[in-house]
Amino acid sequence: MNTLSKKKIAIVGAGAIGANYGVLLARAGHDVHFLLRSDYESVRANGYRLKLPDEEIILNSVNAHKSTDTIGPCDVVIIALKTTANAVFSEVLPALNNPGKTVFVTLQNGMGNVERLTPLFGTENVVGGVCFVCINRTAHGVIENYMPGYVHLAEVNGPATERTQALAEMFSGAGCACKAVDSLDRMLWYKLCWNVPFNGIAISAGGITTDKIVGNPTLRELAGKLMHELKHAAAEYGVAIAEKHIENQFTRTDEMGAYKPSSLIDYLEGRPVEVESIWGEPLRRGKARGVAMPNLQCLYETLAQVVKK
Repeated sequence: MNTLSKKKIAIVGAGAIGANYGVLLARAGHDVHFLLRSDYESVRANGYRLKLPDEEIILNSVNAHKSTDTIGPCDVVIIALKTTANAVFSEVLPALNNPGKTVFVTLQNGMGNVERLTPLFGTENVVGGVCFVCINRTAHGVIENYMPGYVHLAEVNGPATERTQALAEMFSGAGCACKAVDSLDRMLWYKLCWNVPFNGIAISAGGITTDKIVGNPTLRELAGKLMHELKHAAAEYGVAIAEKHIENQFTRTDEMGAYKPSSLIDYLEGRPVEVESIWGEPLRRGKARGVAMPNLQCLYETLAQVVKK
């Protein structure tokens, strides 16, 4: 993949994450196409407004689509759908595929996403990714990026390749801090150290922002216990989570202020919450290796009940 050439890119799931990277890639000169639902009319008429800490980007002309059929085959497909919509992969994604040439990059939360893509398109055509960022969609076509953070990309199996390095350079060239890493599992377990406690407690504690979690000794302690349960489970899969990483999750969150995690926003707005990919799947993987995860078990069961109401 030549990172210097313009790529045809599809953004499937153009919410906060997808729109953020799509706008940046479009500004960098790539041919970016956005698959939209509720925002379609607004974005088609008014474009995107991306608010970053140090600048505001207005993308007036947007390739907005209601169907992947009108997008057609792409070089890169960036999937930022909520994992609750993964069942639509086989219906939505084939129209974007140029067999053997299209790369599918999932930037979704939790675990189990590449496993839904590889049977459809082959392991060799799928890349996993995680975003360590704070981004919210605040209105139709309006995205606020409070902390740009960074993206990590990894092959499904084995170390980083020229392909993953090229994808990382594509993101970096658009102004996104990005690097290719050698372990998909390590990347996913590390990301869960923030997503599991802070997305989960924000909902289970009554709909609170992250400052309320880190500012409450009991909730802060629970967040630490959840991270350490993940650390023990990850170790059974050959992933060593450093204590410094756990400490950094609190440091980062202390600096966020009154931030609403994405799962909390979904819950408050009555949308499906990614219970299985963020809490259920790591719990199942830990239990499969005999790891006791009582706090995650309790949080998972609580969330499963709460989001049904």
